[in-house]
Amino acid sequence: MPLAGAGIIAANTSAFAQNSVTAGQLIARIREKTGVQWRENTVDTFKTGSPETTVTGIATSFMSTFDVLKRATAKKMNLILTHEPTFWNHRDETEQFKDDPIFQAKQDFIRKNNLVVFRFHDHWHMMKPDGIQTGIIEDLGWEKYRDGESLRNFSVPQTTLSSLARELRTKTNSRSTRVIGDPQLAVRKVTIMAGSTTLQPSIRSLRNSDVLVIGEANEWESVSYIQDAIAAGEKKALIILGHAPSEDPGMTYCAKWLKTFISEVPIEAVPAGDPFWVSPA
Repeated sequence: MPLAGAGIIAANTSAFAQNSVTAGQLIARIREKTGVQWRENTVDTFKTGSPETTVTGIATSFMSTFDVLKRATAKKMNLILTHEPTFWNHRDETEQFKDDPIFQAKQDFIRKNNLVVFRFHDHWHMMKPDGIQTGIIEDLGWEKYRDGESLRNFSVPQTTLSSLARELRTKTNSRSTRVIGDPQLAVRKVTIMAGSTTLQPSIRSLRNSDVLVIGEANEWESVSYIQDAIAAGEKKALIILGHAPSEDPGMTYCAKWLKTFISEVPIEAVPAGDPFWVSPA
């Protein structure tokens, strides 16, 4: 059995190897398949590596952390589609890091392993439907709870805030879920906004929801607003999953989507995972 299994793996690897394709060719295909007009001013660009590089495999992830790059390399995947930045700022501007040892180590690893990193943020959100929101809905198994055509609003079987937070924490592999509100609050209407959200969308969402679920927010904005809403007598709540746990599912879905039109190379999601852990009481 081990020999037969190894033979299948070798055959599959050989089949992939016969169809060489470059990173530039694959990104051009991805751009076409999004079905949306590609913006001129966008962060969705090559961040490092050459478009002429022959691709051995594609890894998708919420963020191309050093750890994700190492795990992708171990899987022999050298094209990384990252949803968030590689170099710690929105536009991946690196001049400020030219003498930084962490930047140098990351760049050295990328060059040594012939990696190509492409950011897939703006247009993955612009797709119909939004790829990130589709991914978390699929991960939670909440398609049946959708309110109409919305990808954010859900009517769930009545539960408590505590039970809902536990379910979301488990299904998204969040190690640092934080909650504001009465643990016994009766919950039916839920709004999910994966990733980072700002104040005004939070306010609008809360008007028709019992609970707002987000990846992250500035604590002096949405967080304090919900605190004040509760103090004013509103039966509202907030669940913060963490940015990575809320958007990794969207990049797992991205890997599935890529497989529908890319067959030359292996494709696999390499989740960044929740970077936080909770200190014991």
